[in-house]
Amino acid sequence: MESKTNKTEPKGTVKASSDAAENLREFLIDGLKDLYWAETHLSKALVKMEKNVTSPKLQEAIANHKTETDTQITRLESVFEALGEKAKAVKCEAMEGLIKEGEEIMKETEPGAVPDAAIIAAAQKVEHYEIASYGTMATYCKHLGEKEAMKLLQETLAEEKNCDVLLTKLAVSEINLEAAE
Repeated sequence: MESKTNKTEPKGTVKASSDAAENLREFLIDGLKDLYWAETHLSKALVKMEKNVTSPKLQEAIANHKTETDTQITRLESVFEALGEKAKAVKCEAMEGLIKEGEEIMKETEPGAVPDAAIIAAAQKVEHYEIASYGTMATYCKHLGEKEAMKLLQETLAEEKNCDVLLTKLAVSEINLEAAE
């Protein structure tokens, strides 16, 4: 296959879509749209997770993160505003897959410590995705001189990191031990 410049494209090259980002700012906005979708869908998934865990401490952690997630959605709207953009959600394939994985865990296990441990694992995958995404978006804002947006994204990044630490503590100190019995 030859491109418009008559150069042979390397095998496996992916052709950019007609609406592909042309610069870092456009790529930032695309990433924020993904995060906006991800957070709104995660908020709904957290309600299901909270109802399906048996550990009171884990239920509390999930409920708290649901509240935090709702705040993060509002904060993302402020990020869009700071960038002069309209808040818009575009389906995030990664988060959709992570949420589906969590739902499968809930369907395939009986209530107790084992699914609680598995739900923590699924939740931490979500947190790690969010940590990577918010960190990247904040870095893009830094490079683009978008200080207000960067500050808002860093605030959410810190919350995501704290949630991950809390989930690890719950898993290591309690839930994984119960699941191993």
